[in-house]
Amino acid sequence: MIEQVPSKVDMDKLVSLCKRRGFIFPSSEIYGGLGACYDYGPLGVELKNNVKKAWWKAAVQERDDMVGLDASILMHPQTWVASGHVEGFADPLVECKQCHQRWRADHIKGGKCPACGGELTEPRMFNLMFKTFVGPVEDEASVVYLRPETAQGIFVNFQNVLNSTRRKLPFGIAQTGKSFRNEITTGNFIFRMREFEQMEIEYFVKPGTDEQWFKHWVDQRFNWYINLGIKKENLKLRQHAKDELAHYARDCYDIEYLFPIGWSELEGVANRTDFDLKQHAKFSGKDLSYFDEETKEHIMPYVIEPSAGVDRSVLAFLADSYYEEKDKEGLRVILRLHYDLAPIKVAILPLSRNEKLIPLSREVYNSVRSCWMVQYDDAQSIGRRYRRQDEIGTPFCVTIDFQSLEDKQATIRERDKMRQIRVPIEVLKSTLEAKLCGEPLDVLPPGGKKWLGFEG
Repeated sequence: MIEQVPSKVDMDKLVSLCKRRGFIFPSSEIYGGLGACYDYGPLGVELKNNVKKAWWKAAVQERDDMVGLDASILMHPQTWVASGHVEGFADPLVECKQCHQRWRADHIKGGKCPACGGELTEPRMFNLMFKTFVGPVEDEASVVYLRPETAQGIFVNFQNVLNSTRRKLPFGIAQTGKSFRNEITTGNFIFRMREFEQMEIEYFVKPGTDEQWFKHWVDQRFNWYINLGIKKENLKLRQHAKDELAHYARDCYDIEYLFPIGWSELEGVANRTDFDLKQHAKFSGKDLSYFDEETKEHIMPYVIEPSAGVDRSVLAFLADSYYEEKDKEGLRVILRLHYDLAPIKVAILPLSRNEKLIPLSREVYNSVRSCWMVQYDDAQSIGRRYRRQDEIGTPFCVTIDFQSLEDKQATIRERDKMRQIRVPIEVLKSTLEAKLCGEPLDVLPPGGKKWLGFEG
């Protein structure tokens, strides 16, 4: 009898799994690490790429009104003057007069240093953008910034995209890429980092249609997480209060997720009005209007912006898919990741390291690895290998045993309920393809049968 333990995992347990199994490591760990910076390991980079791939598929590939972009991280410094980041992208900061540590003023309680109890300075504004220099001379004329968001790269390319694609309103431009913020208060693993990756859409619409498109994108983005396996009860929408809205925003919703640290923002969807294009037109002196063929007028489009963090999405998918089950062998840990997100889709497991099993096992491995990310694992007992694959979220394991040498069949074992079927090796690839696309395991291919063999 399997007893399922509640699935909400604490952050320490998740961090431990991520390091142990090669999802995420502290950056520069051998030198003591660098605060709020992390490296994605062999499994983590696959998961992260799959999250971005799923987002791109939903945002661009499956829509007729979207195109993609990959803008430069370094941009002309006037970009950030026009956007308001140079003047307004700042947090109030206080410094301890005794230990000289700095803290967000709005996070301090009691008026004393959280580290040593010392007296604090008066708050002063601290800009969150990282500065660097272009060229050999480090002076004010050569200052540039590492972008704090990907959105501005889309706005400054609005006319380029419009002219090259001849798009008509409404249409959107999507982009994934790195952003950088010199966060004062960090922590909570990959929830808040100084170097992070975003998935952003700027969707351009005619003024007057912005409210309906705003609702459309709130619904689309909320359902994207559910379609990829996030439990609905762990998601909620929170509308920004009037005094919370950015000065240019007409409306904004946060999609919040119940992280191990509590309810926090996973993605924001904002109605940015026509602020951005007007600002860049003003500061650049270029015409960024759209000519409406119906009215024969130049208009400045409104913008709806769904902005998601790749790293926060990875964290949410990991936390939501984590399960523990008590069975006769102890505690079984499972990542019930959606098949589209799983880092490894299939594991090929010879029953043992017996030399008679190796040629057929390798043949099967080589035949499927061109289709998906596949692991070959023959270390330790078959039961332990099943458990390892469960813990990294692998949907299907294929076992080659001594009977396989005789009947040319293999056993497919499914991750979540540990059900098994036995199928001819010649239809193994097509069977796995069907199962990874959602076909129930109970649907058998020609020559297949339910397998009541060992679990290991």
